[in-house]
Amino acid sequence: MAQLLEIQPQELKFVSEVKKQSSCSICLTNNTYHNVAFKVKTTTPKKYCVRPNVGVIDPKSTCEFIVTMQAQKVAPPVMVCKDKFLIQSTVVPVGTTEKDITSSTFAKNDNKRIEEVKMRVALISSPESTVLSPTNGVLKQEPCFEPSVLKDSVLNRVEILNPPQMSQVAKDAEFKMTSDH
Repeated sequence: MAQLLEIQPQELKFVSEVKKQSSCSICLTNNTYHNVAFKVKTTTPKKYCVRPNVGVIDPKSTCEFIVTMQAQKVAPPVMVCKDKFLIQSTVVPVGTTEKDITSSTFAKNDNKRIEEVKMRVALISSPESTVLSPTNGVLKQEPCFEPSVLKDSVLNRVEILNPPQMSQVAKDAEFKMTSDH
């Protein structure tokens, strides 16, 4: 028997950045010729906002919901998250609306098919975060240099500045990094 809903992606991924919210979009596809109701639950409801958290998907249609992880006050000690989500789904009569969906809609009984899909949460580090590299067994922050591109408007050309040309910037950054320790 085919699943009622196809869920993409299979894992919720959030950028972990202190004092910033992060959102993830989930697409539900109704694989059946019936109306399917869904409900989204989580192990940590105060940490996430799900909109919409319930709904009805028409036959052979898709629906998207957004999960927003609230801004965290401190960075997690490790990038491992044990939070989980559960997406429940069941066939409902034509004409069923979001307002008709209650906890009894997903109550398990002998003649009702309830599907449950568990989803994990993955934290990914912010792309703007500084590069950390081990030096003598100690993590030391180092500036990350990539070639900068400057456009010369007079000559209408592109000039690539490599790290050796940025030596003063590197020295200033190194001084600031080490003086904070």
